[in-house]
Amino acid sequence: MNRYHGDEADTERIFAALPPARGRGFAQTWWGRAWLTTLEGTALDSGQLKAGRGLARAGAVGAVSVRPGRITAVVKDRDGTAHRADVLVQELSGQQWDRFLAMAGERAGHVAALLDREMPTHLVEDAELAGVELLPGPGDLEPECDCGTWDHCAHTASLCYQVARLLDQDPFVLLLMRGRSEQALLDALHGRGDGSAGRPGARVPEGVDAAEAYAAGDILPSLPAAPALPTEPGIPPSLDTETAPAAGIDPSALEFLAARTAARAYDLLAQALRHEHERQPVDPAHPRTPVAAVHSLGPTAPLDPLRPAAPVDPVGPVDLFGPVHPFGPVDPFGPVDMTDLPAPEPSVAVDAVRLAAGAPGRAVADRLAEGSGRGREGLAAAVRAWEVGGAAALAVLDEEWTVRGADLARARAALESAWAEDERPALRARANRWTVVDAPFQLRLGRDGRWWPYRKERGRWLPAGGPAQDPATALATAERACGE
Repeated sequence: MNRYHGDEADTERIFAALPPARGRGFAQTWWGRAWLTTLEGTALDSGQLKAGRGLARAGAVGAVSVRPGRITAVVKDRDGTAHRADVLVQELSGQQWDRFLAMAGERAGHVAALLDREMPTHLVEDAELAGVELLPGPGDLEPECDCGTWDHCAHTASLCYQVARLLDQDPFVLLLMRGRSEQALLDALHGRGDGSAGRPGARVPEGVDAAEAYAAGDILPSLPAAPALPTEPGIPPSLDTETAPAAGIDPSALEFLAARTAARAYDLLAQALRHEHERQPVDPAHPRTPVAAVHSLGPTAPLDPLRPAAPVDPVGPVDLFGPVHPFGPVDPFGPVDMTDLPAPEPSVAVDAVRLAAGAPGRAVADRLAEGSGRGREGLAAAVRAWEVGGAAALAVLDEEWTVRGADLARARAALESAWAEDERPALRARANRWTVVDAPFQLRLGRDGRWWPYRKERGRWLPAGGPAQDPATALATAERACGE
């Protein structure tokens, strides 16, 4: 909110103190950034600018007074000491305002843009052609502060950073600093005979009449072509705000989650732009991506990396796929296609593995190891399983279940038919795991009927590759992995 003061009721605007600007930039518009570029190019001490950003982010800048040629605010240091900070801005001369008004009167679109709180680049360019510099340049921002610093200090810098936020909201703030209020400018344009200037209701509306658009029906032009896929995922904004985070917030963890989200969005966009994608739509809840590439943040509830979860039970059942019979005749002509099943909601422990597969930094990795209850080595093994087979491989790593009845008979038949009599390895069975005697290899049977190859490394059984439909192929995969 702001109010006006002065004899003409429009020569000063007072803006209430803005809230802290944590986690965001000070300027979002191009003209706001141009204002900051002038400040940062004028100040001689970058340390004062950094301190000013810190004060502005902390909400230390009070109400801001904007009037022709000057902006003013009271700024409090971190110890609570208050300082009056002023920044003098070069006003436009009477001749410059006449040229600007003549230019704006000829181009009603410029005034319309300002009334919409926009400042298009061509407005500034046309003003420059008329000999009017709207945006301040080097030397146009002159600091004054009662702290005694002769150049820009933290107080005047913080004032300028807050004013950049005001400029984002209303470019008329800049014109007031340059010498004319919004109402004075509109009155001057109206006095020149431009009756539409400053009268939004009198402007000719842009666009197509609704009745005409409706009548056009199917003759409207087709949608434009899909945009090209960017070369890489977007980079989330940095959370280094030079201000201590709130209690319980870990900026590095949030930055990692944001980066994983960007990577996941990139994967989904790549699939959406794939040839004939309309015939194979992506289900956001369960996209069919190669399991080796599943390393980014998905659409499920993210892990809270700040809070440890309950430890993983390495023996207890983990039913990740619902009530699917491990050898049931779901498809009489082939294996069960797990991608056709609905995606389950992962537990915090499972989601921790998914996030850890995204190669986080050491601090985040340690939190994931603690939050998953696995520890560093256990999480590394889980990530390895995730990279070869996603959630299904993770279930095989964690779960030991007893194979009974018809399921056991099917497993034994598969083992007997996989090799010739003289080539069959000696296997020692325990639950759903068959270990090769006197060899560091193991076969694990998943609940979906697939066989997973494992090998022993430094006393720990680790996945050696993706699953196979028959045990001989799975064992060969484990042996090749050992040779590599």
